[in-house]
Amino acid sequence: MGLVDLRSDTVTRPSPAMRRAMAEAEVGDDVYREDPTVNRLEARVAEIFHRQAALFVPTGSMGNQVAVKVHTHHGQEVVCEEQCHIFNYEMAAMAAISGCLARTVRGGESGLSWDRIAPVLRQASANRAGTGLISLENTLNINLRALGGGTVTDPSVFEEVCREAHARKIPVHLDGARIFNAATALGRSVEEMTQGFDSVMFCLSKGLGAPVGSLVVGGKDFIEEARRFRKILGGGMRQAGVLAAAGLVALEESPRHLHRDHENAKFLAEGLAGLPGIQLDPEKVKTNILIFGLDAHVEQTSSESRSGAGARAEFDSFEISRRLAQQGVLANGLNPTAMRMVTHYDVDRAGCELALKVLEEILTENRAALAR
Repeated sequence: MGLVDLRSDTVTRPSPAMRRAMAEAEVGDDVYREDPTVNRLEARVAEIFHRQAALFVPTGSMGNQVAVKVHTHHGQEVVCEEQCHIFNYEMAAMAAISGCLARTVRGGESGLSWDRIAPVLRQASANRAGTGLISLENTLNINLRALGGGTVTDPSVFEEVCREAHARKIPVHLDGARIFNAATALGRSVEEMTQGFDSVMFCLSKGLGAPVGSLVVGGKDFIEEARRFRKILGGGMRQAGVLAAAGLVALEESPRHLHRDHENAKFLAEGLAGLPGIQLDPEKVKTNILIFGLDAHVEQTSSESRSGAGARAEFDSFEISRRLAQQGVLANGLNPTAMRMVTHYDVDRAGCELALKVLEEILTENRAALAR
């Protein structure tokens, strides 16, 4: 067996069908809007989401930042969950590109709801910035307060946010990088999961398995402005049909298989929950992301201390990641006492079984070392 890569679903490799589609793609210059495959992808996405238009962008981060730029102007605030991707993993781009300040809010186990958002909304005044945008995320990529999985928020929660925000003339954007996973988990369509939002970004390159690309969807005027900002940010791709072709295959074929990734994540979670020193509630694992805690700062006697040097080495998530990698399993530590694993179509049940076996061996070895 090769590497079992559970770091993220971004590591998926294009399927044979995607590679064939890429090789045979009809292409043109997309900046001139002449790439027929890109045009077909954008039209199909707009149809699936029941929106007026869609825009193909190289990355989810670019899609999010284009949306922020269209919705806001310099000197405004963007309300978002404190652990969300747009705040933590996009290089402070809303400040650098749009001149906006993130106003972070602590969400609950189910993410952000209106009762948590309402108190931080601001009207612009002579002394303070006003709220220019609310940005939500579904699924929530990382939720360390709900050890288990990436949080899925029921659409009714976000429908209330959109309704109340629009009554105050505040637009709402959805970072739906894994919205197809959320829809699969709840048995809903992506249209149902995203109605009410002024704009939505989702990724083709995560659970859907395409090698590159994301889409932004919204109204026709919004997408026209988004296209302009995409060009400003360097996202005007030329013969991009070779990428869009893989995206079309991913869009049509991958959603029906996402339940397998969820089942593998649940299998992993149930196995992990039975290991000593692991903190995880398998019932909270709804999609392909699982997050688990480790007993805080367990120490392992190092070779130096066993030889009398007196040194000690922390046995934390980063050390566990290093040892897993030595045995062909890749997983990321989020902080010293928390780890994340993400299932995808390149990891089968046998891979999950191997990951559990190797992790159990590592934990057992550490406990034995402490007992000596």
